[in-house]
Amino acid sequence: MTSPFDLFGRVAVVTGARRGVGLAMAEALARAGADIVGVSAGMEPSGSEVECRVHAAGRRFTPLRADLADRRAVRRLIGEINALGPVDILVNNAGTIARTPGHVHRDGSWNHVIEVHLTTQFVLSREIGLEMVRRGRGKIILTASLLSSQDGISVPAYTAATSGLAELTKALANEWAGRGVNVNAIAPGYIATDDTEAPPEDQDRNPSALARIPAGRWGRADDLGGATVFLAAPASDYVNGVILPVDGGWLGR
Repeated sequence: MTSPFDLFGRVAVVTGARRGVGLAMAEALARAGADIVGVSAGMEPSGSEVECRVHAAGRRFTPLRADLADRRAVRRLIGEINALGPVDILVNNAGTIARTPGHVHRDGSWNHVIEVHLTTQFVLSREIGLEMVRRGRGKIILTASLLSSQDGISVPAYTAATSGLAELTKALANEWAGRGVNVNAIAPGYIATDDTEAPPEDQDRNPSALARIPAGRWGRADDLGGATVFLAAPASDYVNGVILPVDGGWLGR
C-alpha cells in the first residue's frame, strides 16, 4: 500500500530554496520522493547545498535563478518552469522583510516587501495554478507567518504582506478546491534563520520571545519539513484554505 506521504514521481518547485527554511523544505520534499526545482536570486548553476541535499536523497534537482522583486524576471521564470513540464507542487517560500518603524518606513521598502512577499507569491500561484486546474490536481503552499494573525513591531510592510497571504490562501482555496487543487499556507513561528525578528543571540528580545513559546525553544528550519510534506502529499487531499502554524505553540499561548 502506498504511503499517503509518498511524493515519488512528483515535481516540486520551491522558491527561496538556496538557504534557511526553503532549503529545509526542498530537502524534506526530496526525501519524500519529489524531484525539486529550486529557485533563488542567488542560486548557483551547480554545486549548491540544496542540490547536494536533494541528490543525497536520490532525487533530481533543477536550479533556476530569478530576482523575485523584478516582475519581468518572474515572467521569465514562469516560462522556464513551464518549459520543464507539469508541476505537481508549488512551494512559495521566498520572502523578505524590512525593519523600520511605520513613521519612517520608506516607499521603496514597502514596495519591495509587498512585491516579493505578496505579489510574487500570487503571480506564481496564478500562473502555475492555471495548469494545475486544467489537469485537475496540484498542491500550492504559500508561506505566511505569525504576523498573519497578530501585529508586528517596526515591520509594517511585512505585516501587511503576510496578512494578505493568509486571505489569498483562503480565496484561492475557495476557487480551486473543487477543481482538484489544494491551496494552503504554513505560518512559521520564531525560526532561527537570518530573517527572524529577534535572533536567538539577541540578548534583549530573546528571553521574552522564548518565554512565550510553550515548546521552550526557537524553531529550526527543518521543523518546517514535516508540515511541508503533509500539505504537498495525498495525506492533505481534503485540507483546503488552512494557515498551518508551525510555532512551538506560540499562537495557542
